[in-house]
Amino acid sequence: MTEHTHTDTHVVVIGGGYAGVMAANRLTAREGVTVTLVNPRATFVHRIRLHQLVGGSDTAVIAYEDVLAERVRLLVDTVTRIDAPGRGVDLASGGTVSYDYLVYAVGSGSAEPSVPGAAEFAYPLGTLEEAERLRPALDAAPVTAPVVVVGGGPTGIETAAELAEAGRPVTLVCGGVLGPYLHQRGRRSVAKRLARLGVTVLDGPDAKVTTVRADGVRLANGRELPSAVTVWTVGFGVPDLAARSGLTTDALGRLLTDETLTSVDDDRVIAAGDAAAPSDLPQRMSCQMAMPQGARAADTVLSRIAGEEPETLRQNFAAQCVSLGRNDGIFQLANRSDVAVWMHVDGGMGAKIKEAICKGVPQHLAEEAHKPGSYGLHRKGGDARAKALQAARGDRAPATAARVG
Repeated sequence: MTEHTHTDTHVVVIGGGYAGVMAANRLTAREGVTVTLVNPRATFVHRIRLHQLVGGSDTAVIAYEDVLAERVRLLVDTVTRIDAPGRGVDLASGGTVSYDYLVYAVGSGSAEPSVPGAAEFAYPLGTLEEAERLRPALDAAPVTAPVVVVGGGPTGIETAAELAEAGRPVTLVCGGVLGPYLHQRGRRSVAKRLARLGVTVLDGPDAKVTTVRADGVRLANGRELPSAVTVWTVGFGVPDLAARSGLTTDALGRLLTDETLTSVDDDRVIAAGDAAAPSDLPQRMSCQMAMPQGARAADTVLSRIAGEEPETLRQNFAAQCVSLGRNDGIFQLANRSDVAVWMHVDGGMGAKIKEAICKGVPQHLAEEAHKPGSYGLHRKGGDARAKALQAARGDRAPATAARVG
């Protein structure tokens, strides 16, 4: 265990996902900084492979020693409260850890379902534990038993394709549009591939689940669909740790920050990833956002330690990848404002691009672990973020530092 002396600057990172690991690794670039990463699991969850865990083609976990810098102390525990005035965190084990700076990177999980019966009978797929609960439920069901996947976003599409490729009869209930992020040309490509796999796609205004039962679901138009296993991929939620700790959050519970990712309440608390809401205009939840934000959060901390003014968010999005089984996929390109454009790469090449990205993500983390400061994608953005802020503030005032809780 790495000890820190009274002369060290101690940074606690809460959350060992894409953003947290990137931030922790990067913080080791400066001598005299000790880093403690607090995470409830002893292994890194490669979340963008969870649908593969369910389908049986990947474990979706990586040993921390493969992605985390040796100088980072890994503490397997759960933070139950942040004492921002006292600069410390309370742990589920009963202990406390003090900090000079805190990086809040708790990530996201499945949203709490509001549809009757969903909490009791559906299987969410937002965390490793949920995927590990779903896998045996699928294994226990006959391969000919109907499966309903609810949610037409990337997780729903990828899960439906994975299960259909394994020979299961799958119905994908989109709750609206199939692949709402996709350009209409990309959407048509995805629909064709799902049809070839035998997936029944239900979209449109009536394709909403109103009730979930043990043996099926009911739609808004009254239609009943049999289902031996119902997979729920509708939306994401974030932990309520920030709100419970008296820190200002947005409506979903994400920590409200300025454009340097610094909490509007406390300049010793910096956020990154899915649970951050910079300027009350959060970016799309994804590892594509989380890793650059993790690097930006670390740079903000290092700048403050050095007595320098931190830089602001500059990153742009370029695309979204969706796998459609093991041999097909789509790489949907976007403009710098994260709006899908007509151009995409699909088929086998789309699958290869998605797989290359899935392999590249832990490689980025490992490279930052071995050479902290080497990652630079968070510095390559243009003015899309500034334009989005300007447009948003034309409709509402900038976020204030009013405290809640």
